Amino acid sequence: MTHDRQLPPPYDAWTPDTAPRTRRERAAAIAAILDAYFPDVVRPLESETPYQLLVAVILSAQCTDARVNVVTPPLFADVPDARAMAKLRPRTLARYIRTCGLAAAKARNIVAMSRMLVDKHGGEVPRDLAALEELPGVGHKTASVVFVQAFGEAAFPVDTHIHRLAGRWQLSRARNVEEVERDLKAVFPREHWGKVHLQLIYFGRAYCTARNHVPSACPICRWAMSKARARAELRLGLSKPNVRPKRRRKAVIVRTLGSSARRPRTTSVKARARRSRA
Repeated sequence: MTHDRQLPPPYDAWTPDTAPRTRRERAAAIAAILDAYFPDVVRPLESETPYQLLVAVILSAQCTDARVNVVTPPLFADVPDARAMAKLRPRTLARYIRTCGLAAAKARNIVAMSRMLVDKHGGEVPRDLAALEELPGVGHKTASVVFVQAFGEAAFPVDTHIHRLAGRWQLSRARNVEEVERDLKAVFPREHWGKVHLQLIYFGRAYCTARNHVPSACPICRWAMSKARARAELRLGLSKPNVRPKRRRKAVIVRTLGSSARRPRTTSVKARARRSRA
C-alpha cells in the first residue's frame, strides 16, 4: 500500500545512506512520522470496563479486531462482568464466541479466568501486571494491553505488527518478543509507550504489511530498512521489488508522401507473405 500524504522535511528526502544512524535518533524520527499519519489513536477493541477489555483481548488471539467487535456486544449484553461469566459453562460461552476461532479453548480460559477474579480479586481486574499474568489464558502481551489501555499504566505490548516493524526499522534485532519490548522501551519516552504501541499497530496494518510489501513505497522502510533486510525479505517472498516507473513505448512514426499526417508503421499480411517468399 502506498502512502497518500507528503512527509515533512527532512523525512521526505532521507535514504538508507542519509538517515539517522543511532536507534534513539531513528526512533525520534519514526515517532514524528507516526504522529503525522496517526495523530489520534483509539483502542481497536470496543469495551466499557477493564474486565470486558480483558475478555476482548483474549478473544482477539488469531482473530481480527473487527470480528471481536462483532461478537462482544451481544456477549457483554448478557454477560457483562466476571461474576456473571463465572456462572457459565465453557460450552455455553463457546456458542457466543464460535466465530472468533479456537472457541472451545478460549471459552475454558475465560470462564476459569473469571472464576479466579471472583475468588481472589472480588470480581475486579487487578491493576497489577504480575497479578494479571497469573490469570488463566492471560500471557504477558495480554496483561500489558490491559495494563496500558484500561489503566493507563506504562507498558509496551508487542504483537506481530510491532515485532515486524521493529526489525525492519533497525530498532531491534527482533530475535524474540522480550528483546523487542526491551529495545522499544529504551528508545521511546515512557509517557508515550501506550500511544506509540497503537500507532505502530495501525501503521503496520496500513503501510507496512507482512507480505507483498514494497519498501520504497513505505514512508519509513524506504530509509529505515537496511539493504540486507530488504534483500532477505525479497528472497523470502515477503517483499516486492522497488517500484520503478514504467517506460512508455514510442510509436514508430512515418510521414506519407504528399501529406503531413502521421500514422503508425504497420505491415500487412500480404506484405509479410511476399517477404517470406523472397
